[in-house]
Amino acid sequence: MDVLFVFSRLLDYPTTSLSQEEVLFHELIDNSNLSPTAKSQLRRFIKKHLAMELMNWQAQYDELFERGRSLGLWLFEHVHGESRDRGQAMVDLLSNYREAGLDINQHELPDYIPLFLEFLVTQGDENAREWLRQVEHILALLMCRLQQRESDYAVLFSLLLELADTEVDLDVIRQQLATEKRDDTAEALDKEWEEEAVTFGPDMENGCNSQTTDNKVVSEVPVTWMDFNKAP
Repeated sequence: MDVLFVFSRLLDYPTTSLSQEEVLFHELIDNSNLSPTAKSQLRRFIKKHLAMELMNWQAQYDELFERGRSLGLWLFEHVHGESRDRGQAMVDLLSNYREAGLDINQHELPDYIPLFLEFLVTQGDENAREWLRQVEHILALLMCRLQQRESDYAVLFSLLLELADTEVDLDVIRQQLATEKRDDTAEALDKEWEEEAVTFGPDMENGCNSQTTDNKVVSEVPVTWMDFNKAP
């Protein structure tokens, strides 16, 4: 599912390299299994954001994804918070990455969604779809929160759900979010900054290149993950 590379790049922090990859993005979109409507939505997102001043795009990104945790792009944070369970889940996911022939450096957390999507590119359509289904409720949760903030980033998560070919009860999620307090206020951020950063094991101490290693063959990894099929 090569088009997931586009989502991986668009959900990562914006850099000048994105404009250099625009042609590749459109090729991957053209060759994808996305519906014509979905392809148009994705192209519009790319066109709009590449037309922005980079600093403005980066500021928008910071406001959304780096202020508070409700829109954090770390999968297990939405399931385990900062508990030890999150650490073990990340160690397990890192093992899956390495089984596929991928390694990440010491500054990257395995559950970072752009990195997770980069991994799925190596997994073939059916396996990638199964992995997406494992996190469908997290993707739906982020989509609904972004819709609440009237952010066009919501379309990226909507399209990921389309690629997963799954049906999540969005009404239930929206009801759960109806009384949710925003966590990007000054008061909420002050409370968050008092908390300790998560650590999840010694494997990340050494780290290594985030690119596929030359001496390993990328292989599909069976989906053996926790059950996400419950409301967040």
